[in-house]
Amino acid sequence: MNEMTELERFRSDVPELDLTDVRAEEHRLLSAMRDVAPEHGRSTGRRVSRRGVRLRIGLAAGLGVAAAAAGVIVVNAGGEPGSPPVVHTMPVASVQVLKRAADHAARSSELHPRPGQFLVFDSRTMDTVESNSGGRQERYLDRQERKIWLPVDGDATHGVLQSRTLEPKPYPGWPVPAEARQNVGRSSRSKAADFDDRAEHLRNDYAYLSRLPADPAKMYDHLYIGLGTGPAADATAWQNVGGMLTEAYMPRAQRAALFRAAASIHGVTTVGRAVDAAGRTGVAVTLDPPGSGSREEYIFDDETYEFLGHRSVVTKAQEAGAPVGSVLTNSAQLKVSIADKPPTVN
Repeated sequence: MNEMTELERFRSDVPELDLTDVRAEEHRLLSAMRDVAPEHGRSTGRRVSRRGVRLRIGLAAGLGVAAAAAGVIVVNAGGEPGSPPVVHTMPVASVQVLKRAADHAARSSELHPRPGQFLVFDSRTMDTVESNSGGRQERYLDRQERKIWLPVDGDATHGVLQSRTLEPKPYPGWPVPAEARQNVGRSSRSKAADFDDRAEHLRNDYAYLSRLPADPAKMYDHLYIGLGTGPAADATAWQNVGGMLTEAYMPRAQRAALFRAAASIHGVTTVGRAVDAAGRTGVAVTLDPPGSGSREEYIFDDETYEFLGHRSVVTKAQEAGAPVGSVLTNSAQLKVSIADKPPTVN
């Protein structure tokens, strides 16, 4: 039985347990972990963070207790020191996928860029374009091949973007306008950004990502900085995960911690089959932000669990303005390398 078959046997969506069941499950898992992992605190006499222990236990629950209906994860709500812990019941399949992605990240080869160098990302993208000119509204799906040079340290204004326009696709129910095809096959090169005013905790350059915690519980806190709790906070934390994966590169220890932390974001489920912008098929973990009408998927190779790309898929036609199942954005991360300097921009 391969891993995909195994995953199909897990339920990707499970009903919430009532609080009594959750507490009982948590107690049982805590007891089980104490029995199988005496080195965590008791045999060494070391004092270990209660919050960190609880997160590790929760993740292990989702991975090792196949008989349970769902993984039980206890997290620090809101990412603020002193916040009371909150119990999340998570679908086993989503925890499985992200745990395997973390395992892959922890043992994968690693780049070691130096200060002053550039990380180079090759990708393929598809994004929705909307325009309203002369009283005429148009929509289509723009497709690009991208190669972007981003400084190892510093803001994106020092980066360079080279792109080539591919044949556009129609937005569901809309014709492709003639101007969408004017630049098909042409390449351009420009500054990566005219300004970069992101908040410090949203930076995704290598120098900053390298300083993030390699502990999953602390990484979870980082994802929720300034967000509080609730579905909107979960959706933004999920977007923050994507910000550290798309045209960004972090050391494998931080990458593994990111995937383990992402597994504890409330509302995350799985999609058994997802196709990235390069046509590669994988398994996806996803979250449906409230009010958006679409789910945000992160796609992983279904054998190696390497991150492949991201896409958004319509779940509510009226809210999204497109039929259910339509793919409105898509990306594929194809290659990451190092360069001493970017090409010249005229």
